[in-house]
Amino acid sequence: MSLAYAECPQDVRDSLAPQYVVDAIRDEDTQHATRLMDAKDLESALAYSMKYEAAKIVSKTSRNVRPIVIEDGTGKEKDEKFDCLLEKLLNSHVAGKKNTPRRNPNVTCWKCNKKGHVQREFQTIYPNQEN
Repeated sequence: MSLAYAECPQDVRDSLAPQYVVDAIRDEDTQHATRLMDAKDLESALAYSMKYEAAKIVSKTSRNVRPIVIEDGTGKEKDEKFDCLLEKLLNSHVAGKKNTPRRNPNVTCWKCNKKGHVQREFQTIYPNQEN
């Protein structure tokens, strides 16, 4: 500013500097917001535009973050019913898995040479037979 406007008084140069800084900002949103701020000096225009850019970048990246939801306890009864139902379902699944062996028609038992089960399931399928 001193070299470009050497003949102008210092107060004129100080008022022109923030305008040129705002004009040099490439991002239209930042330029518009800084222009509306109506900075009187170079330092405040530069500081405001940098803060605006930083806030804009942070707000873009924070869209992917899920908000924290604080429950007030009104849905406690529903949660207890759901937990009870889930526990029953898991217990029945585990019990069903223990009682019914997996049947695969392509495997052969090494103990009895029959197809459809493996050796570890032999006792559950034929409990009365011995070795």
